Amino acid sequence: MPHLIIEYTTNLKKETDIPALLKKVNDSLLSHSDIIPIGGLRTRAIELVDYCVADGTEDDAFVHATLKLGSGRTEEDKKALCDDLFLTIKDHFADIYKKRYLALSLELHELTNPTYKHNNIHSRYKK
Repeated sequence: MPHLIIEYTTNLKKETDIPALLKKVNDSLLSHSDIIPIGGLRTRAIELVDYCVADGTEDDAFVHATLKLGSGRTEEDKKALCDDLFLTIKDHFADIYKKRYLALSLELHELTNPTYKHNNIHSRYKK
């Protein structure tokens, strides 16, 4: 299941490499292979063109990541996973953070209701 959605303001597009960020966060999540199934991982970025940050008077930027997980992981596992993931995000944007106003955030959303899935990708990794 795990899905990671990264929203970022368009004013960051020329300052960072979003495909590289996606690879880094994917690697971070997959380093927890005991709780993150490789065949279920989906990572994507959404560029935000319409947004307002703070009072809207400056060229502020933000990145917000939402990690969606199915239930069943321990609190310790979720904390370790999110700590590593957020550190990866902060490291990716460290140089930009020093140069401009930038807000970074990560939210964990644990799905408690059943999800409907149809996925044959898992079988490729069970060989």
